[in-house]
Amino acid sequence: MSEGNAPRPDKVAVVEEVAAKLNSASAVFVSEYRGLTVSQLADLRKPLRESGAEHKVYKNTLVKLAATAAGMEGLIEHLTGPTALTFVTGDVAASAKALTEQAKTTPALVIKGGMMGETVMSAEDLKVLADLPPREVLLAKFAGALQAPLVKTAGLLQALPRNFAYGLSALVQKQEETA
Repeated sequence: MSEGNAPRPDKVAVVEEVAAKLNSASAVFVSEYRGLTVSQLADLRKPLRESGAEHKVYKNTLVKLAATAAGMEGLIEHLTGPTALTFVTGDVAASAKALTEQAKTTPALVIKGGMMGETVMSAEDLKVLADLPPREVLLAKFAGALQAPLVKTAGLLQALPRNFAYGLSALVQKQEETA
């Protein structure tokens, strides 16, 4: 703190930046990065970027202020020790998968939890989210589920005239045999 206990402008800017990122993200994950090398952090950031997420390190005290300002107090419980935030603006499941996959290969990376919307998530919740199929697969399954009754209905509608024609043909043939 500087003169008169007013916060320094650079810290205010960081709090505002983090609050803006929290408000625009569809999910935020918190992880501990203690013991990670610079190259391991770079290896983590690449797949996260590809899934529409950004992995950044901020001071916990500033993140706590930003989380309070953004109405995301649920994050505060995860902000102990050296933490990094993953702001997800793309596919939440793909970002969770990228983070958990990296945690499997890099034991120093510890997933603490996060928030999706207004829901506070534990580390276990993130693992469940990571196990979901990709968005495209879910959409394809949904489209297939919508299409199945339509295909069945179309098949039934096609069967009506076909069966009528078979029945009419059999009737004509039977009439010819009796005549």
